[in-house]
Amino acid sequence: MNILLLGAGGREHALAWKISGSPLCRKLFVAPGNAGTAMHGENTGLDIRDAEAIAGFALDNDVDMVVAGPEEPLVKGLGDHFATREELKHILFVGPGADGARLEGSKAFAKAFMQRHHIPTAAYRAFTCDTVQEGLDFINTMTPPYVLKADGLAAGKGVVICSHRDEAERTLKEMLCDGLFGEASSTVVIEAFLKGREISAFILTDGNTYKILPSAKDYKRVGEKDTGANTGGMGAVSPVPFADNQLMEKIEQRIIIPTINGLKKEKISYCGFLYFGLMVVDTDPYVIEYNIRMGDPEAEVMIPRMDSDLVELMEAACRGNLQEYEIRISPQYALTVMLTSGGYPGEYDKGFEISGIGQVSGARLFYAGVKQDNDRLLTNGGRVIAVTSLAGNLDDARASAYNNARVIDFKGKYYRRDIGKDLLKRT
Repeated sequence: MNILLLGAGGREHALAWKISGSPLCRKLFVAPGNAGTAMHGENTGLDIRDAEAIAGFALDNDVDMVVAGPEEPLVKGLGDHFATREELKHILFVGPGADGARLEGSKAFAKAFMQRHHIPTAAYRAFTCDTVQEGLDFINTMTPPYVLKADGLAAGKGVVICSHRDEAERTLKEMLCDGLFGEASSTVVIEAFLKGREISAFILTDGNTYKILPSAKDYKRVGEKDTGANTGGMGAVSPVPFADNQLMEKIEQRIIIPTINGLKKEKISYCGFLYFGLMVVDTDPYVIEYNIRMGDPEAEVMIPRMDSDLVELMEAACRGNLQEYEIRISPQYALTVMLTSGGYPGEYDKGFEISGIGQVSGARLFYAGVKQDNDRLLTNGGRVIAVTSLAGNLDDARASAYNNARVIDFKGKYYRRDIGKDLLKRT
């Protein structure tokens, strides 16, 4: 089949690599893609926010399946565009419609959904600029630290954790009334802080049944020892050593199954990936957030561990017969280190030449912010390259990823040197 993959990051490079390796894939188009996806398919100049342009391209190029990498087009209703237009209905679409996309597109909706379906999560309330005083009063009833979340999409950076009440009050005003995160923070969710261990769980679902994908742990903070600003992700590990069978059983019974049942009860159709950002408090998992797609950089460690044909599985999800298939997962550990531009997630420069790619050995590179300029590779984003290694144990995977991260170079290169270090004693 001809497949159109939407997106331009490291997640999309990983997906393009996996999709192009399937015998079911005749031709892969990527919109807009990057220098990495160009190695596995044909990049196009499409704007993924332009539903008409995507539909027209799909029809003109006999596309059989569309795979949405990032969340924005899904939140804007691209899935509904394909589901409701007669001439597009034959095209398989991997991703929820706008109603299902609210699980990520609106933190307030997601929290209320969890509450309705008795899915464990932190206590919360939601506020707008008109109710900012109520928000300030609510903060005064809480104990620090305080968690403030922009309701809408903020590129993974809309969560602020404040250690002091004054900071929380100031930040709430900035988010609600000063547009700190633009329209995304016109509503803000304030929730109780949960202290524990983070883990991300993933499923592929046809809306009725599901298959559990490899677990992962993402490292969001820019600084080592989880300090500094939130980013889109500085690295990831899969599997998560502390995610034993007992914990995964709790996650499935208390979170995954009630979520699927909740979607069915509310008549929300859902075909695609669903990501559960979790906090394990003592031995109990709580949902911090839903994402409606694969994570990034989690995809860069999950996908290399998937031995199954991903295209076959996505087709089964779209056709509603996912229960007939099994997912085969490699027992190996995968660790990815994200090389970023100096200054990220704040202001940074780009356009610097990347060297050392030819010296990489025993690792797979997934390009995020990279563009091709004749025979040169140039930095083209905040997150530049994910360096992923697989090995029989986490120690070896970590050593390989870091050995290769060191040989790649570009002006301003920065990366965390402690990805996976906190997990070593658990392996």
